[in-house]
Amino acid sequence: MRILKHILNFYINSSIHVAFAVVAMTWVTLIQFEIHNDKVILSFVFYATITGYNFVKYFGVAKFHHRSLATWLKTIQIFSFIAFVGMCYYAIKLNTDSLIYLSIFGLVTFLYAVPLLPMRYFRDNHKNLRQISGLKIYVIAFVWVFTTVFLPLIEKDYHINTNVATTGVQRFLLVIVLMLPFEIRDLMYDSLKLATIPQRIGVKNTKIIGVLLLLVFFFLEYIKDEISSENVIANAVITSVTLIFVLFAHKNQSKYYSALWVESLPIIWLLVLLALS
Repeated sequence: MRILKHILNFYINSSIHVAFAVVAMTWVTLIQFEIHNDKVILSFVFYATITGYNFVKYFGVAKFHHRSLATWLKTIQIFSFIAFVGMCYYAIKLNTDSLIYLSIFGLVTFLYAVPLLPMRYFRDNHKNLRQISGLKIYVIAFVWVFTTVFLPLIEKDYHINTNVATTGVQRFLLVIVLMLPFEIRDLMYDSLKLATIPQRIGVKNTKIIGVLLLLVFFFLEYIKDEISSENVIANAVITSVTLIFVLFAHKNQSKYYSALWVESLPIIWLLVLLALS
């Protein structure tokens, strides 16, 4: 049992689970726009997510403890390097437009973790994008939207129309809602200077916001030019399940409530769509 727990913790802490979630959302986009499953873009997204997330999560830790890293962190570093190699391998298979946009979002990820900007630009005396008051959740959602909606469509030379824009808005709202349980969980640990949504409006109002955003996410489907019954049903399922997780989120949630189960919701969404297709 202990070995299984260690494996599960590595699976979560090394960002494999979140990578599967991002891949699932990307795959959802391919299904929604009736594009043939592309192993190159899905593989790139998988390895890029592991690379980006681990860089953001562990950059500060590794920077200050590089000579005395714990075994688990050294293992994650080696694993992240392998993921980086995988990301580079699949990146060279992408088209030029995709690489241009990826370079921009790669820079955003870099600035999100690395303190390069002058301290005077931040009222809370932090130097990276991750610690600018109230910005964290929106940066993450913005990157997820590009990665899971626009990148696969750009790669396939799909015309960016109003349906794509609507899908981007839907995905942005859904990612925001998926992050609310994480922000509620971290209330006891986040600095007040981060000004997260629960810190600013409280847990109850955060859940109300989550419910409202989910309703907008669901009903936006009906303004698209073509309405698919499969998409509507899948959206109804993911809206309902996400709603449950948001309403039951609290500060003392279990270790795996957000990191494992909430993060699994995009995978559930994909499985529902695949079952309906």
